[in-house]
Amino acid sequence: MEKLINVAGVVNDSIVDGVGLRYVLFVQGCPRKCKGCHNADTQPFVEKTLMTPTEIIEQIDSNPLLDGVTFSGGEPMCQAAALAPLAKMIKERGLHLAIYTGYTFEDLYSSDMLGVKELLSYADILIDGEFIEGLRDYTLKFRGSSNQRVIDVQESLRLSQTILVTSPKWL
Repeated sequence: MEKLINVAGVVNDSIVDGVGLRYVLFVQGCPRKCKGCHNADTQPFVEKTLMTPTEIIEQIDSNPLLDGVTFSGGEPMCQAAALAPLAKMIKERGLHLAIYTGYTFEDLYSSDMLGVKELLSYADILIDGEFIEGLRDYTLKFRGSSNQRVIDVQESLRLSQTILVTSPKWL
């Protein structure tokens, strides 16, 4: 039986949540409560729309123009165990996967939170770090505050250290 994902909403064809045309999944629930959060309505841990990974991948499959998928929130790592099977299906289709998180890569790498390591194993890009209103920077691509980093997850896992993305497409 598939685990259910608590979905706050989706965008079927975004160009602002990562490089290329992306399907964006916003999950519901975030413990961080960052002041000035862009998605404050996704913070409460309340039931919104419960979906299976299969239901979501069917939506993704319906758009042949997609370059990738982005998990945002809320906090995706709070639903990592439910998101991991979806991430696997995304990668099986050859799509790029980016994940936004308020946690740092280092915290996640050493975490024992259920499903986090498996979810990371499928991610290409991680935009990490909490949003800090005093560090808001509108000139940054795909980030809200200057403390947030764009991380090459696969290279970071391979080398067991944080490797930042250097591609100008992401920076």
